[in-house]
Amino acid sequence: MSLYDDAVLVLKSYEDQEELRGLYLDHLETHPDGMWKACQAGHVTASALVVDPESERVLLTLHKKLGMWLQMGGHCEPGDTTLASAALREAAEESGIDGLTLLPGGPVRLDRHAIPSPCNWHLDVQYAALAPAGAVEEISDESLDLRWFAYAEVPDVADESVVRLVERTRVAL
Repeated sequence: MSLYDDAVLVLKSYEDQEELRGLYLDHLETHPDGMWKACQAGHVTASALVVDPESERVLLTLHKKLGMWLQMGGHCEPGDTTLASAALREAAEESGIDGLTLLPGGPVRLDRHAIPSPCNWHLDVQYAALAPAGAVEEISDESLDLRWFAYAEVPDVADESVVRLVERTRVAL
């Protein structure tokens, strides 16, 4: 099964955000290259919010290009076989944490956001990744900083999309 096929199956089985889910599926139907950064009409991305549920906190990255506190994530790569594995790969690469596991049940939410030209949109499929006990983060080349934030601190540092992701993750936990 290709990454494209996996994405379609994941989105068809996702039971929330019906209108946005339909937009993602329509985009993929119209754009067979819609999984890849080269698709200028927009492309599917995979991200994961790294969570330490025991300490009720999340790990956010200060994105190098955007200067914003965000969850880990980004573009799918040719070696990715599933959206879930792409999200987990991105979370491990950007957090430096070994042993992350995705919260069971599939994506936590979807988030469509505008990006600078030449592309137009990221169609982000968002997961939650559970950090193992005693996890130690390590800043990657893609980040200016990494920091753990208590759930209640997130609205003070991050935009609404991250706040909604934290809220949905807490419900899923």
